[in-house]
Amino acid sequence: MNGSTIIPITIILIAFASVVAIVVSYFKLQRHRADAAALAEYRKLAEQVAAGQQAMNERLTELTDRVKAVEKLLQSVG
Repeated sequence: MNGSTIIPITIILIAFASVVAIVVSYFKLQRHRADAAALAEYRKLAEQVAAGQQAMNERLTELTDRVKAVEKLLQSVG
């Protein structure tokens, strides 16, 4: 190989490496976007679960108060 063939081969290798780096970066970006979307869905689901637990806790407190009232009524009758 002489000096006249090394330069074009080097340029082609640099261009190929650049294309590979761009393609790899693109797919990493797409994976990151997919992860971000999934994380947003998980966050929304967690908020819904927290709201559901709060509602369930309020309902349970209400039922506990009713049971106490019924127990009091039964003790006063018995």
